[in-house]
Amino acid sequence: MFPHDVHLQIGSLLFDDIDQIDLTGPFEVLSRIPNSTYRIYGKTARPVRDIKGLKLTPDASLAEAPPLDVLHVPGGFGQEALMEDEDVLGWIRQQASGACSIFSVCTGALLCGAAGLLKGRRATTHWASFHLLPSFGAIPVNERVVVDGSYVFAAGVTAGIDGALRLAAELRGDDVAQAIQLYMAYAPEPPFNSGTPETAPPAILRQARQSVRGMTERREATARRIAARLGVA
Repeated sequence: MFPHDVHLQIGSLLFDDIDQIDLTGPFEVLSRIPNSTYRIYGKTARPVRDIKGLKLTPDASLAEAPPLDVLHVPGGFGQEALMEDEDVLGWIRQQASGACSIFSVCTGALLCGAAGLLKGRRATTHWASFHLLPSFGAIPVNERVVVDGSYVFAAGVTAGIDGALRLAAELRGDDVAQAIQLYMAYAPEPPFNSGTPETAPPAILRQARQSVRGMTERREATARRIAARLGVA
C-alpha cells in the first residue's frame, strides 16, 4: 500500500475493437482512487470504436503519456492487431519498467506477453485464450484474478472490475476499495450460472467456442510467431 499523500498517475491503453468493459469496468474503480490522476491513452488522440461500435476518445496519445505508476492494459478482439505493433509494445514495456503496478484485463495479458512481460509469471486471461499463455512464457492459473508481485491479471471481461478492486486495495488499502465497491453498488447476482466454461451448459460452451474459432486460430498463429521470437519452447 502507498501512503495516501503520494500522488499516483494511472493510465489505460485504448485501441480500435477493444472490448469496452475491459476499459470502462476498471475505469469505474481506478478513476475513484484517492489522490490520483487517471487518463486514457491511444496510439493517436483520435476516437476509436469498440468491437460493438461504441465510440471512445483517448485523453492523449501514447507519446504524451507521463511515466505511469499504474498501467492498465485492456483486451478485446482489437488486441490481435497490436500483437506485433512495436510502437504499442515498446510503450507497454517502457511504462511497465517504471510502474509500481501493471494490470491486464482479458486478452490484454496477451499484449503484455507479446511485450515480453509474462516470462515466469503466474497469469490468467479470457477462457478462449487461456491455453495461449504458455506461448509467452507465463504460468497459466485458472482463477478470476491472479496477482504476481506488481502484476494483477483479470480473466475475461467483467473480471476487470474484480481485478481493479483488488488493485485499489493494493494501492490504497481495503477500506478505500470497499468504499469504491459500495459506491458502485457492485454486488452481482447473475440470473444464470453460465459465466465460465466449467459452469456453462455444454451446448452453450460449444456454441461460444465456435463463435470465436476464427479469432482463436489467428491468435494461436500469432502466439507461435511470438513464442519463437521470445525463445519460448
